[in-house]
Amino acid sequence: MPTDEHHEESAEPTGDVEMTETQNTQDGEEQENPNGSELPFAEAEITEPRVTFANYLMSPIATLLIGSGDQSILTAHQGLLAQSPYFKEICDRFAEDGSPRQIELPDYDIDTVGSFLEFLYTGEYFPKKLPGQRVLESDPSIPSVDNSGDQLLKHARIYTLAEKFGVSGLKTLASSKIHCVNSTAKGEIAYARYVYAYTGTDDTTVRAPIASFWATRSHTLRAEAEDEFKALCLEHPQFGYDVLTRVLDDKLKRERNDKMHPATSSGRKRARHSSGGSRAE
Repeated sequence: MPTDEHHEESAEPTGDVEMTETQNTQDGEEQENPNGSELPFAEAEITEPRVTFANYLMSPIATLLIGSGDQSILTAHQGLLAQSPYFKEICDRFAEDGSPRQIELPDYDIDTVGSFLEFLYTGEYFPKKLPGQRVLESDPSIPSVDNSGDQLLKHARIYTLAEKFGVSGLKTLASSKIHCVNSTAKGEIAYARYVYAYTGTDDTTVRAPIASFWATRSHTLRAEAEDEFKALCLEHPQFGYDVLTRVLDDKLKRERNDKMHPATSSGRKRARHSSGGSRAE
């Protein structure tokens, strides 16, 4: 009958269309997965296996030759040294033939390198910072007041070493410990001389606090070490310029503040500065 024939004719194309769509889908999946072994899902992120402390300790031992002339010797695991980009580049060049793995460090002393290694192994170095305080752990062998600048120089040397070796965590830690040292004018001058000799002009992390310290206390501290202060200014003109710039900036800020908030009295007292020796960050 016409009705049945029309039904049969319309049924067949419908089936063909469904088969075509299914076949296209399968063909598309085969094209995306020609090997048939991968599913068309987003690839899962590959998680790198965690490196344990034991892994570091199983790495080869490297020998560090420290200083020039009569060198001191320290050893360290290569896996820990390689956390420093500086040492990683050196360690990558070591041959795997059993030959000695030696690294010469002629420009550093054993105490500074020792503190560097202590940080690599423990995440700290002596003296440690007390938790939640701006104080270092006490040690009877360390004077409570740094008259010579030795304590400041210890952390300053570690800071510049960390900068050279690319260990930002140690650099930050050393900088924070500098501000925990109670020192005298002569100690501060020894520290400033080292910083201005061994850091770049753009290193505001350590240079800016020095300029601020002397700008706010130079009128009192200079009397304690006037000759040393003058010698430092002549030796490192940038130091004198930075201090003077900070003095003038502070003066300009006070003048602007006076204009915005004029005093009710006719005269204005000169601002007093603390003569204490605590460092400012």
